[in-house]
Amino acid sequence: MTDTIGANLAALFQAAAAAKSLAYAPYSNFPVGAALRDEHGRLHAGCNVENAAYPVGTCAEASAISAMIAAGGRAIATILITGDGPILVTPCGACRQRIREFADPGTPIHIAGPEGIRRSFTLEALLPDSFGPDNLRRKNPGADA
Repeated sequence: MTDTIGANLAALFQAAAAAKSLAYAPYSNFPVGAALRDEHGRLHAGCNVENAAYPVGTCAEASAISAMIAAGGRAIATILITGDGPILVTPCGACRQRIREFADPGTPIHIAGPEGIRRSFTLEALLPDSFGPDNLRRKNPGADA
């Protein structure tokens, strides 16, 4: 079991690192890569893509989620984010919310640097008391009919 978990994390790390190497980050010079496994066990990766109009750039997590959706996945089983530098590169607030759309509170989020995994969290630890799709579902679907 431990070998399988180790192999799964290694595959996530390799995919995220490969995506990071392709990042388009000419303004920040801070490439980030993300890789996730969907509910079918498939791997999806993405990188950050900056734009001269800063707010319209795309985070690595959003890129990986888009790749998952385009492949037919709808749930994140685990995600790994990697960047360079001495501090943790945790998902920004918007990406935490994006992850929340497709993940459960207990979903593992692994944060890595060039040397490997630095720390692991659950989504709930990074986004406590969050608002997600389940908050928008009616409690009594036929009440208004």
